[in-house]
Amino acid sequence: MPGTSGRVLLLDHVGARSGARRTSPVFYVRDGKDLLIVASKGGFARHPAWFHNLMANPDVTVQIGSERLPVHARAARPDERERLWALAVAGYRGYADYQARAEREIPLVVLEPRG
Repeated sequence: MPGTSGRVLLLDHVGARSGARRTSPVFYVRDGKDLLIVASKGGFARHPAWFHNLMANPDVTVQIGSERLPVHARAARPDERERLWALAVAGYRGYADYQARAEREIPLVVLEPRG
């Protein structure tokens, strides 16, 4: 699929309850100017902590290589989920296995450039 190179970014986020600054390495796929990350947590029952943090504090910064980018995080809309899920699985086939064993719908997070 064109434009589906998967890599790892560093996600700087703020704890939803603690307010503490955190950094998490997260696999991402490009979708035009946006970045797509998947809150799979390997198919475990709960969403990763960074997902809850992004929903509470969506204006964050990511680092890709030496470049730092301000982004706004949002959960993927139902009308775009099928297309974005296919993009994520094309970037990393393991997501399909994670979803098969998860007892939850794995959230997709769109990181949109700010500024």
